[in-house]
Amino acid sequence: MSMTLQSTAESSPIIAPLATAAADYDIVRRAIAHIRGNWRAQPEIDTIADAAGVSATDLHHLFRRWCGLTPKAFLQALTLSHARELLRSSASVLDTAYEVGLSGPGRLHDLFVTHEAMSPGEWKAGGEGLTMTYGFHPCPFGMALVMTTPRGLAGLALADAGKERTALRDMKSRWPKAKYVEDYAATAATARRIFDAALWRKDQPLRVVLIGTDFEVRVWEKLLDIPMGKLTTYSDLAARAGAPKAARAVGAAVGKNPLCFVVPCHRVIGKSGELTGYHWGLTRKRAMLGWEAGMVEA
Repeated sequence: MSMTLQSTAESSPIIAPLATAAADYDIVRRAIAHIRGNWRAQPEIDTIADAAGVSATDLHHLFRRWCGLTPKAFLQALTLSHARELLRSSASVLDTAYEVGLSGPGRLHDLFVTHEAMSPGEWKAGGEGLTMTYGFHPCPFGMALVMTTPRGLAGLALADAGKERTALRDMKSRWPKAKYVEDYAATAATARRIFDAALWRKDQPLRVVLIGTDFEVRVWEKLLDIPMGKLTTYSDLAARAGAPKAARAVGAAVGKNPLCFVVPCHRVIGKSGELTGYHWGLTRKRAMLGWEAGMVEA
């Protein structure tokens, strides 16, 4: 599979940057693992680079290429104190219509997604009668499993190299009665639109279809309101979903989100600023938040 992806990426100038970002992520993942265990000491770039298996110069250029931030700025984006600052600022942001009017690619990404929900009956049928077309594609966070229906993007999962089939089994279990057709070419354009900021256009929105219970869909819709570069808590999300006493149930719904990144469940953290759990791995959650910090500054 990896040979096919590499060949396709090399033949397309649009996909090539995503293939490069996917390769970069493997080093970023190792760097984050070191940062995660040593962030209180604010390690120097040489120490982080050594842990990632590259030179300090290579690490510096890699982070600038991957997310537009220096390693030092990326480290700050991942620290607990920075998360707490974001939470404090988000309280006012979320109370003022989620910063309507902000410019820049970060806000544009939030605006270019439009969604609809499948009926409860369709969800209860386990996807029976539904055809899911899927393909694996390189992205800034490893390999992305993109799943589409005639009505729009229905599934987006992330996996490390060699773990793609595990992600596929996980996603198939959500709609066990659906028909699944693997088609890399059919899903490539959707993958590019999700991860290539040059293709984020409000006048050509990415259509997303939400498949879940009424409660889950309501929570996922509220996730779409969280701007890139901002965070919220499970309790705050519960209040906004109309279930202020159901933070635990809201957390469960967040964990079942089938559209990672696009429906930004990674922007929900604990009251203390801790990142808490993430279905696709805490390292990847940290990577997403750091990557988004670079996009917001762009």
